[in-house]
Amino acid sequence: MVIHNNSKNIFTLGIEEEYMIVDPISRELKSHQQKIVQEGQKLLKDKVKAEMHQAVVEVGTDICKDINEAFTDISNLRGIIFEISKSLGFGVGASGTHPFSHWESQLITNHERYNQIVNELQEAARSNLIFGLHVHVGMPDKKLAVHIANTARYFLPHIYALSTNSPFWESRNTGYKSFRTKIFDKFPRTGIPDYFESYDAYETYINLLIKTNCIDNAKKIWWDLRVHPFFDTLEFRICDVPMTIQETICIAALFQAICVKLYKLRSKNLNFNMYQRTVINENKWRASRYGIEGKLIDFGKETEVNTKELLLELLDFVDDVLDDLDSRSSAEYMKTILQNGTGADRQLAVYHSKNNFLDVIDYVQGEFIKAY
Repeated sequence: MVIHNNSKNIFTLGIEEEYMIVDPISRELKSHQQKIVQEGQKLLKDKVKAEMHQAVVEVGTDICKDINEAFTDISNLRGIIFEISKSLGFGVGASGTHPFSHWESQLITNHERYNQIVNELQEAARSNLIFGLHVHVGMPDKKLAVHIANTARYFLPHIYALSTNSPFWESRNTGYKSFRTKIFDKFPRTGIPDYFESYDAYETYINLLIKTNCIDNAKKIWWDLRVHPFFDTLEFRICDVPMTIQETICIAALFQAICVKLYKLRSKNLNFNMYQRTVINENKWRASRYGIEGKLIDFGKETEVNTKELLLELLDFVDDVLDDLDSRSSAEYMKTILQNGTGADRQLAVYHSKNNFLDVIDYVQGEFIKAY
């Protein structure tokens, strides 16, 4: 199947990243009192937003027609946030958790939505001081989005392992390559989503939660992958925010390629095997604990396989759509990550070399605007 221009434009990309703002002296997380957001919005409008904690800045790209536009956009966003932060006397970095700051001392943004979440979830919300990556892939309609989401769930742990970038929490080496999701697990309606037979079944579920006052709208569904309630996208939410621009672009390219490959199979009346949430969760836990250095379960073969080997198999699986998407070099950057280690591997290497968390956060900041 050739993805013609009109089809290619359906599978657009949007990327959201959450950055940590740090004190340049103590390197602790630091409230910027929305100054960075205010200055950023002068240049970027609503592409820069506040988050629940005042030490966080969120950015989002425009709707990008391909991975090359996404690279340009995210590079520009990181560059501008870096310059604004520097001009205001702050540092900025990208890591799923801060290595040593404590959440108890961090201020909450005064906003109606965040106040509601804190009021409902209490300490679970206040302690949710984490930094993620969300990748939106455009969908032609909600019905197809549900179909692709059902199948794409299987690959979530694979890409999650590639993104792991949060080994530390409150001055402790957690033993996990991604401790971020362990923190987020305290929220309701998180993790790997269930299988839904149809979009109607999904809507019935959402309407039941709204009717019974569990949620007021579907944005309070915080799964690792969701059909977005307002945009015509699938939103992949499982990943730690990557340390570098190119890691983010690689992950986005892989999510897009997975969606297009599954669309291609469906067009031929084919599909990938469907697995239960409980089974996929076994791989998610392994990815969180070991990153790319462990093993995942190949449920088709019913055996453990090295994660790096499975990731290379995934790259082969999507190979036939990469050229049409003009994303081959971005997706194949996976091989560089497999060779050099994920953000978590590199943070741990710095820590074991220096035995100092300040060196870790300095390293993270130094990687923030590097493209390669």
